[in-house]
Amino acid sequence: MTIHVVRPGESVDSIAAGYGVSPRRLAADNALPGNLALAVGQTLVVRFPREVHAVAAGETLTSIAASYGTSVRQLWRNNWELGGGEMLQEGQLLVISYFEEKLGAGVFNGYAYPFIEPSLLAEQLPYLSAMAPFTYGISAGGGLLPLDDEAMLEAASARGTQPVMHLSTLTESGQFDTGRAMFILTDFEAQGRLAAEVLQTVLRKNFAGLDVDFEYLPGQLAEAYAAFLARLRQLLAAQGRFLWAALAPKTNTQQRGLLYEGHDYAAVAAAVDGVLLMTYEWGYTYGPPMAVAPLPNVRAVLDYAVTEIPAKKIFLGVPNYGYDWPLPFVQGSTKAQSLSNQRAIELAVQYGVSIEYDETAQAPFFHYTDAGGTVHEVWFEDARSLDAKLRLIAGYGFRGAGFWNLMRPFSQTWLVLDSLYDIQE
Repeated sequence: MTIHVVRPGESVDSIAAGYGVSPRRLAADNALPGNLALAVGQTLVVRFPREVHAVAAGETLTSIAASYGTSVRQLWRNNWELGGGEMLQEGQLLVISYFEEKLGAGVFNGYAYPFIEPSLLAEQLPYLSAMAPFTYGISAGGGLLPLDDEAMLEAASARGTQPVMHLSTLTESGQFDTGRAMFILTDFEAQGRLAAEVLQTVLRKNFAGLDVDFEYLPGQLAEAYAAFLARLRQLLAAQGRFLWAALAPKTNTQQRGLLYEGHDYAAVAAAVDGVLLMTYEWGYTYGPPMAVAPLPNVRAVLDYAVTEIPAKKIFLGVPNYGYDWPLPFVQGSTKAQSLSNQRAIELAVQYGVSIEYDETAQAPFFHYTDAGGTVHEVWFEDARSLDAKLRLIAGYGFRGAGFWNLMRPFSQTWLVLDSLYDIQE
């Protein structure tokens, strides 16, 4: 894999010719628009096929995979344009393998809401070891709020991706609720009822495991939260299921703030099989313009985490989105709009502006002026920033990564991931 940064005057054809690759495949892999318009500073992921197969009449992905000793999932990963589907045309060229040196293997999880576009989910699932529908919340009475995730589970099953149940303190209105967390963590009987209902759901829907995300816990609940997780793990382990938990991005044991105080890294890690570090949202809706996950900030969290948690239990949180801020930024008034990385590039093309790259944050950004004369600042992720983050997994010896989230399209996320790692099934 090579990450190419578009220079002035370059085109898809000229870039492809320079690398000796197919311009059609280069455009398809990077989800370029029909007119093949590019922005200066935009990244393109260039992969180099080692072995290619021309589809013959009557062949299927299953038969082709068998003849080369590979899997249908790997064929999907090698051929983004398949979109996780099985439709083939006679004469179509499929990449069987690439010239690549992987950094290792990992477990990769992604989160998605039930209203995700089916085709968007289908194209991403082959790149994931696991997928977690977001989310099963908790009712005021301590019961489990239902989730209409059947279509997602069917899609995951069809593409060999393990489903993971996601439990949080999200209410019916879609907000994390500290009060409901406190109720469950301090009422042992209510906690037992919830745990039994969770286990029943895991077994009934055949989830491979459970991922717990209790946020905004006061410090006095830290011990109770770890004990609750240990209780869940005991129930799940007896049924051959695993338990993961999400952790706020702390940099020290005594970090203050409601987001951090209830998450005791060492205690939670001891109670579960894996932890997701939520290493994103430094740049956020109501904050000043900046990268969503600046690399120095991410590293500070990781450097602390490995002093409290075994590296092989850690999943790196990776953002798959960006933000667009209208300027000037006014604290308490300005609100950024979240957007896909793909949409960010489209805006740069639309307004004819160049994409810049912050070498310290390891993140792309640009400015544009809309039709009303308002200046905007956009920060997002591209192949360079994703490459920098994903390499941390091998560098720290982590178990893998969790992607928040799958709701926004960006093929480069998955091309970079598959180029760097073998994805554990």
